[in-house]
Amino acid sequence: MAGKKPTPKPKTKSTSTEKKGFFGKLMRYFWKAFMWFNIISLFFVVLYKFVPVPFTPLMVIRHFENSADGKDIDTKHDWVPLEDISKNLQKAVIASEDGTFFEHSGFDFKAMKKAAEGNFKGKKLKGGSTISQQTAKNVFLWQGRSYLRKGLEAYYTFLIELIWGKERILEVYLNSIEMGDGIYGAQAATQHWYNKDCKSLTRMQAAGIAAILPNPRRFKPNGSAYISRKQAKIARYILMVKLKY
Repeated sequence: MAGKKPTPKPKTKSTSTEKKGFFGKLMRYFWKAFMWFNIISLFFVVLYKFVPVPFTPLMVIRHFENSADGKDIDTKHDWVPLEDISKNLQKAVIASEDGTFFEHSGFDFKAMKKAAEGNFKGKKLKGGSTISQQTAKNVFLWQGRSYLRKGLEAYYTFLIELIWGKERILEVYLNSIEMGDGIYGAQAATQHWYNKDCKSLTRMQAAGIAAILPNPRRFKPNGSAYISRKQAKIARYILMVKLKY
């Protein structure tokens, strides 16, 4: 009697097919995440073209840093429209932070190259960031020098240049940047340092605020010979800046 033929085993998917299925799902996941990121980021960029920025990531970070250090520092942030910010201060930050603000499209490649060359030679680290880049970082991102953050900074810089325009970028910048320990924006800074509204800042007072911007928690307007020299230099440059809006 002939033996029975062995029952064939059910076919199973090959390892390569399983891998394809896994990577296919992974790619779909990343694609969806990428699309949602673009939708959400674009939504907030469009929103902040018309709506005041209520707070920034740095404000939140500083709050927890101060709490961890046992410092009882309130966050002061008063939004005011650009027309209520002294033109002296508008010109002062351009003179000190980004002299080609109205000429570039978000990136000053000459300044970036110069900063990179200086950093490579071991000089004091400089970023070469424009006001547009600083605004993108302050409003949407965290502090740091990672490639991921710099890439996202470039992405948001492109968006705000495209959607906001120079006038709105400067308005958001002047209302959001850190200008002291717990002090954010032109109005809060002017009240803190000079006990007045930012609309009435003199040229020297505006230059004083602009002079401390690289490290506003360390320096004070007219607080040292170094700041005084920088203040006087910025005050002279203010006379050369023309607001193109």
